[in-house]
Amino acid sequence: MKQTPTGLFLTFEGIDGSGKSTQCKRLAETLRLAGYDVVLTREPGGSEGAEEIRRMVLEGDPDKWSAETEILLFTAARRDHLERTILPALAAGKVVICDRFADSTRMYQGLSRGDLRTTVDQLHTLMIGREPDLTLLIDMDPATGLSRAKGRQGTEERFEDFGLGLQEKMRAGFLSLAEEFSTRFRVVDGAQDIDTVAADVLRHTKLALASRTGASQE
Repeated sequence: MKQTPTGLFLTFEGIDGSGKSTQCKRLAETLRLAGYDVVLTREPGGSEGAEEIRRMVLEGDPDKWSAETEILLFTAARRDHLERTILPALAAGKVVICDRFADSTRMYQGLSRGDLRTTVDQLHTLMIGREPDLTLLIDMDPATGLSRAKGRQGTEERFEDFGLGLQEKMRAGFLSLAEEFSTRFRVVDGAQDIDTVAADVLRHTKLALASRTGASQE
């Protein structure tokens, strides 16, 4: 692969415990070894202000925020992240790999506690106005994903604490999003071994890079 002269914005999505964060890191390492300038980031977070909001929304009681309040908080974090990290990196021709983006808000805040998808989309259009060039959905059985996520025993388990029902709803929702935004979504089977998942991720990424640059995938 040759280094891209224009930036590529790539996001990973999936339910909690799907292994997407691991795959983000592996892809970033592989692309850096191939000569790409890579920015690895996450949501909520990725900038100083957004990381402050992350601590607010991912820790504590599951019911401490209403879904409407969460939408505003996540949108505020995303706007700061976009301004300070994502757009400058893309303008410099870098590959931006982001662990979650607006599709997670469409699911977790837009569908988890009512039908607020329209509100999420309206705020996204008004304040963000940017979709990824490629979104890799790591698909995972909800029960397996939840077991993995709870096994981490970290402090950021507010959404895992909603239980299996939310995981099942989110998986169905993500697969529906993959159909809705089929031009940028690619679904990867997360039940495969970690190396096979990484190979599938890299294959989709090479195709996206080649389509942006016209470069050979070799």
